[in-house]
Amino acid sequence: MLNKLHLTASNRKHSQNLDAFQISFPMRTNYMYGRMKRTLLQEIFALTLCLWMKAGAGPGLGTPFSYSAPGQANELVLIEWGNNPIELLIDDKAVTLPLSLSDGKWHHVCVTWTTREGQWEAYQDGVQRGSGTNLSPWHSIKPGGVFILGQEQDTLGGRFDASQSYVGEMSDLHMWSHALSAADIYSLASCGTHLRGDVIDWSESEVELHGGVARYPFDPCH
Repeated sequence: MLNKLHLTASNRKHSQNLDAFQISFPMRTNYMYGRMKRTLLQEIFALTLCLWMKAGAGPGLGTPFSYSAPGQANELVLIEWGNNPIELLIDDKAVTLPLSLSDGKWHHVCVTWTTREGQWEAYQDGVQRGSGTNLSPWHSIKPGGVFILGQEQDTLGGRFDASQSYVGEMSDLHMWSHALSAADIYSLASCGTHLRGDVIDWSESEVELHGGVARYPFDPCH
């Protein structure tokens, strides 16, 4: 029985390690991107997006993540364009996030949003850095869209602009259809737990890489 338990634990560890990878965007282009194979199957009224990221040379991070839906190219976007601060866009409405990610080090970043009063929160390395309300209140995130890593979409799944592209590395990107608690986010950032997203679950089989985006073994928690 103990042997069986040990085997199960080691198999679980091995399966997690298969998903321990980073993807790298070495330069600004309009053709390097990652595309998640999943889409949203139904509308959602809350979300959490978390990822590990290490920004490359500026100015600006570019666009680590974008979700376009039919009829709305900027349904959900994380962007820092040129000398502007990093912003979270929902239904093309924006709030500025008080995050500082340009030091060339790995950081754990989470944003949460709920439709009720448009409540949002932003976390860096497990600590809440900002929060507010009135970001697209009573909106719902529309299904049937396209999740893109490293580019901002001007149409569904395309029309990328090199000046808005992401330069740097990212890993362990997950998205949930609810707002994670501050305790859960702290635990993720400090590697105390490994919660997996129900909307996006970071794994090699889920991410299609295009245009020369490189993939490397990497575990932010080791």
